[in-house]
Amino acid sequence: MRKILIANRGEIALRIINTCKYLGIETIAVFSDADKDLPYVKEADYAFRIGEPPVQKSYLNSGVILEIATRENADAIHPGYGFLSENATFAREVMENGLIFIGPSPDTIEAMGDKIIARETMKRAGVPVVPGSGGGVSTLEEAIALAEEIGFPVMLKASGGGGGIGMVRCENEQALSKQYDSTKSRAKAYFGSDQVFVEKFIKEARHIEVQIFGDQHGNIVHLFERDCSIQRRHQKVVEEAPSPSLSDQGRARLYQTAISAAKAVDYTNAGTVEFIVDSEENFYFLEMNTRLQVEHPVTESITGLDLVKWQILVASGERLPLLQEEIKASNVAMEFRLYAEDPVTYFPSPGTLTAFHWDVNSRVRVDTGYQEGNTVTPFYDPMIAKIITSGKNREEAIAEARRFFEGLSMVGIKSNVPLFKEILKEEIFLSGDYSTSYLESIKKNAIK
Repeated sequence: MRKILIANRGEIALRIINTCKYLGIETIAVFSDADKDLPYVKEADYAFRIGEPPVQKSYLNSGVILEIATRENADAIHPGYGFLSENATFAREVMENGLIFIGPSPDTIEAMGDKIIARETMKRAGVPVVPGSGGGVSTLEEAIALAEEIGFPVMLKASGGGGGIGMVRCENEQALSKQYDSTKSRAKAYFGSDQVFVEKFIKEARHIEVQIFGDQHGNIVHLFERDCSIQRRHQKVVEEAPSPSLSDQGRARLYQTAISAAKAVDYTNAGTVEFIVDSEENFYFLEMNTRLQVEHPVTESITGLDLVKWQILVASGERLPLLQEEIKASNVAMEFRLYAEDPVTYFPSPGTLTAFHWDVNSRVRVDTGYQEGNTVTPFYDPMIAKIITSGKNREEAIAEARRFFEGLSMVGIKSNVPLFKEILKEEIFLSGDYSTSYLESIKKNAIK
């Protein structure tokens, strides 16, 4: 590849640009009117305006993106994460235009993008899934009957998408009745289909995912796990590797199951198999993310590998750079997602970063798409940066995080730094024995 268009923005666009520079590949950035002054626009070799700030008029405008890519003689498109990254139609259009899509095949994206199809595919492959409906539920009465059969609480989920928007926890029949129509409406608005399904809610569970990679020659490897249990509104806030909760035996079973899941769909490029794990190390398939994850730097920190470089090599038709036995992990790494948001309510807090700096001699890795003077707008996800710490053990990684946040100067917006400071001294987190309900339990102690 000689030239890659990056169909994304902010820190992930800058992250891809940095790897491309190392590989000697030219980059094309695209930007909305709201992002014209962000660092990634200046760092790319070429940059083009794609529209007004709303995503439908900019980063989801596949026609304009493809027109720029073909006009500027790009060889490939890297979708980053979010936006068009898991859009099978876009992936097909990229390939039909004679370009390389840096990601899995459109068929894989399509199959794993539908949560019901994904569940059934995994069941056929022998991968355990959370008890629930075998398909979508078409009426409230059907949803209630199934929930009573598997037992409350349950999760009501959109078939076409995940994250906080696509799911809601229902403690009883009354809650399910109240949430059914609104969940279907949100599913239709955000994912194009109002189909929903019901799953058992696993109490005191951990959310653990396995990074996988496949090439076009049938080789598939795992790059260990990440524990993503610290979440708000079903969206991750802190991730770490390795998981402090897994036994060696449980870890080995999880890796093998993830490989089986990837082989079931002939997976290529970067992906993540996500599991819910209960207190007895029973684990259940949650979903497969057919893209690079926000938290991929955690895996890079423990392996010393560049996953974006791997993506580009595999998309070029090369074999995986390493065999499974050659992939080694050392150290402990953590990622803290720094958001422009109220640390208690989690409501977005857009504004201008009148100050934003930290100790440049720190060993902490900071992936950010902003610098002093930039504005965090209300149009996109309010993540400002990803703070990645590491150490020989978990205690060292935590100590590095404490030092970083104490020395971070950020003025002009509210952020979740106070929440991180609370987490980093809280006993349950320090013990490593936390679950997906962790933030709910400590929220009352967060600094206001």
